[in-house]
Amino acid sequence: MAPDGGDATSSHGAMPTLFIPHGGGPCFFMDWSPADTWTKMGDWLRGLAATLPETPKAIVVISGHWEAPAFTVATSAKPGMIYDYNNFPPHTYELKYPAPGAPALAARIVELLEAAGLPAATDDERGFDHGVFIPFMLVFPDATIPVVPLSLKAGLDPEEHLAAGRALAALREEGVLIVGSGMSYHNMRGFGSEASKSQSETFDRWLTETVEERDPARRTEKLGHWAEAPAARDAHPREEHLLPLMVAAGAGGEDGARRIFSDIALNARLSGYRFG
Repeated sequence: MAPDGGDATSSHGAMPTLFIPHGGGPCFFMDWSPADTWTKMGDWLRGLAATLPETPKAIVVISGHWEAPAFTVATSAKPGMIYDYNNFPPHTYELKYPAPGAPALAARIVELLEAAGLPAATDDERGFDHGVFIPFMLVFPDATIPVVPLSLKAGLDPEEHLAAGRALAALREEGVLIVGSGMSYHNMRGFGSEASKSQSETFDRWLTETVEERDPARRTEKLGHWAEAPAARDAHPREEHLLPLMVAAGAGGEDGARRIFSDIALNARLSGYRFG
């Protein structure tokens, strides 16, 4: 059984798609106060690989920490590290995740996006930002599976990101795991406040009900208008950490979906979701 119940396999033998929270900076690799703030999330990430139907042949990661004018794919065969966090302990700037890239898969992603009428580009210098390497150091610590980062598109239009996911859905049948890495609540000024608890709970209820909507067309419609949801802009003053979910949802197609993780951290409800 998968976390929160349900079968651990996807329909049609395809890989599921995931939306995962990646925590705060390098939070899983340093002391925090309270000490157990990120324990439940870290433990869940460590157990995530065991819930998949098989080991992925490759992973496409859409991180909330990369935006570009077009949907941009990292093509490096040996991606470097991007320590895009500030004022953390020195050792957290020495963390390494030496997973290979996959230039051929990157080229295929561009083809799929362009075939769907979406603007696509490549970047041969882009490495792994912390929305990629921090969670995957826990999910697949051996760092042997090729990882291809994919950017968000400037403008942060939810419909475009849902469409990008639909364009990439065929990769699921090829053993590729598509992962949106962000946060279901991401109000940097709100974290830890009294308001964050109620606002995040309100938005999380809507988001979970929407993701678990049985009618795929209705789910897509509601996600496309996420900003109209209760407490939406309280939860996401800017939506870059929510948009990775749209790609995962689009790639999930008509498969059922469910929440597979939820916890309170920094006084905010944070959740993860699985499509398929």
